[in-house]
Amino acid sequence: MHVIQPMTEDQAAIRDAVAKTLEPFDDAYWAKTDETGNWPEEFCNAMAKGGWLGIAFPEEYGGAGLGLTEAALMMQTVTRTGAGYSGASAIHLNIFGPKPLEKFGNPELKRESLPKIISGEEKMCFAVTEPNSGLDTSSLETKAERTNTGYMIHGRKIWTTGAQRADKILIIARTTPKDQCAKPYMGLSLFYTDLNRNKIEANVIPKMGRKAVECNTLFIDGLEVPKEHLIGNEGDGFKYLLQGLNPERVLFAVESVGLGFAALERATRYANERVVFGRPIGQNQGIAHPLAKSWAELSAAELLAYKAASLYDAGQDCGAEANAAKYLGTEAGFTACETAVLTHGGMGYAKEYHVERMMREAMLARIAPVSREMILNFISERVLGLPKSY
Repeated sequence: MHVIQPMTEDQAAIRDAVAKTLEPFDDAYWAKTDETGNWPEEFCNAMAKGGWLGIAFPEEYGGAGLGLTEAALMMQTVTRTGAGYSGASAIHLNIFGPKPLEKFGNPELKRESLPKIISGEEKMCFAVTEPNSGLDTSSLETKAERTNTGYMIHGRKIWTTGAQRADKILIIARTTPKDQCAKPYMGLSLFYTDLNRNKIEANVIPKMGRKAVECNTLFIDGLEVPKEHLIGNEGDGFKYLLQGLNPERVLFAVESVGLGFAALERATRYANERVVFGRPIGQNQGIAHPLAKSWAELSAAELLAYKAASLYDAGQDCGAEANAAKYLGTEAGFTACETAVLTHGGMGYAKEYHVERMMREAMLARIAPVSREMILNFISERVLGLPKSY
């Protein structure tokens, strides 16, 4: 298995243990989830049983107390085995999604929920994006109005992953009108509360790939939230969200790199075995060079992703590296998957060889959770010092 070097002995042990956990979940398993759309419960249960869902959370809550580097190594190993985003996305939210709760939630809420999230007993979804705002989080329209006991939420969310099975929801809503705030991103508050299906209607969005891990449109009408379920201070929700952006970008980068290497491995095997005109097709430079180029691109993106992770773990700024790694990793991952399909020729279009599934899933990471263009905007403005374009 290709993975960044050098690794510590403990990190190598993590990689090997995760790979061992995933051995029962082969290409046939992931092809079936892609066909049926059934959530990969057996995989999630195995990862929870192995303690992997709490890899980056403190030991006092049942976590392993490790850093972003180890979490990234774990998630890259997941996609690298062929699970792709059908596997990674099923547990991705557990890795850093509850961090606002850990860092800013009240002690009772943390003691109650974090151990259950880590064990897999409590299943959460994360509701941020809205139909009318997209990446402009400051323009969210969902409202949380104060009541005698807490808040009442009304509004809509979109692209909420896992809402069909979740019993908890981490949701951001506006508690102070935008025109009454000094800055547009102020006045947003974050809540972790019960997903009450009498007040929340979740409709699945049919999509291109990763059918087993569904996304939803949420219609929220009168969701009552106790004041104890507010995370941190009212109005500071956007600030709390920002703390998880860089880790999320690193995870998407390494997940895409792992998926790219998985596709590359299958394409290389096919290129060695497939004989046309009396010779393996991998002997032709028209086949060999694109595969070699993908290896180089994946390896470079991998290095930058782990540099970002190491900076984050050291408490240093990693915004430029994390964003660039997400851009390079997801582009390299998609290119590798596309190259794998083309290497297989007509059979690349067939489900039998699995690379078409990988290519469909690789497209997701180029779009979410932030577009390529917004990453380039960040680098243009924050790194190069160019004027803001929007």
